[in-house]
Amino acid sequence: MDSPSAGTMTAGPPDLGSPRRRRAAATALLVIVLIAALITYIRLAGPEDSAPGTAVPGATAASATSAPVVAEEQPSSQAPAAQKTRLRSPEDSAPGTAVPGATAAPATSAPVVAEEQPSSQAPAAQKTRWRPEAGLSWQWQLSVPVDQSVDAAVYDIDMFENDASVVTSLHAAGRKVICYIDVGGWEDYRPDAADFPASVKGKPIDGWPSERWLDIRQIDVLQPIMAARFDLCAQRGFDGVEPDLMDAASADTGFPLTADDQLKYNLMIADLGHERGLAVGLKNDLTQIPQLVSHFEFSVNEQCAEYSECQLLVPFIAAGKPVFHAEYDVPTTAFCQQTTRLGFSSIRKKLELGAWLETC
Repeated sequence: MDSPSAGTMTAGPPDLGSPRRRRAAATALLVIVLIAALITYIRLAGPEDSAPGTAVPGATAASATSAPVVAEEQPSSQAPAAQKTRLRSPEDSAPGTAVPGATAAPATSAPVVAEEQPSSQAPAAQKTRWRPEAGLSWQWQLSVPVDQSVDAAVYDIDMFENDASVVTSLHAAGRKVICYIDVGGWEDYRPDAADFPASVKGKPIDGWPSERWLDIRQIDVLQPIMAARFDLCAQRGFDGVEPDLMDAASADTGFPLTADDQLKYNLMIADLGHERGLAVGLKNDLTQIPQLVSHFEFSVNEQCAEYSECQLLVPFIAAGKPVFHAEYDVPTTAFCQQTTRLGFSSIRKKLELGAWLETC
């Protein structure tokens, strides 16, 4: 049969009769299927499956910080301890440190979200930290049982000796409650006394033979012990902490402590309280008040009138923060006029710190 000329050839299905043409057609079909499968895979795979810096077809661009921000806004229920946070204020931040609520670069956006929206799984961190005002009346009783009939806005009581029921009862009467914890000395009668290694125990504390000074330079050893104490304080519902013996650097401790050692340790103590939503008081340590007043919510002082040191505490009053002050041997007639004028919350106590007190 004669073949049709180029001008008269009509369109129609290709002649696949020969083996060569059948193989070519099958190969082309296989290539098309593989290409279609590859495109489908790439579209289904999200940007997270790509290596850093690799462009993914069909994906929209996202900033490098978008994933951490989502993680902070929706913290995992598997790590409640990591979700705990506290509301911070500008004075808590070191120079150059971003303050939550300020305009921040993308790298700081996740911490800001965490501060503003704490997880429902960390209730202790959700409450706004108590910020007492200057002039509040107070009662300081470290003996038990606590006499709850004293007319005072703030009670400062021993943390180990009083359980949550005492705190609850005082709260029901409209009181704020501070827990007393020793952070600068070892006490042989406390339930966690065995947690302190011999290497951190120094000379006996004058007048208290069952107590010894601590080597506050060993922060890595002392921090977890103190953290456990602060945990207990928060769990029992206290509003604040009175950390005792925060002036070891000025005492005969048996260790060559410096002012810088004391400053670092006291800042660590403040952080432990704030991380748990607690207000923290600076106990004595008058010479470092200028460096520390912005890191503490109140001051607890003994005998500033007896030693003519009350003027050193004025920075707390100037910042609107209370000075809870007590004298032992000086009668109220000899100090109340001065400390009332300064704005202190002053009382007279006996050294054993029972329920008895005299107010200004």
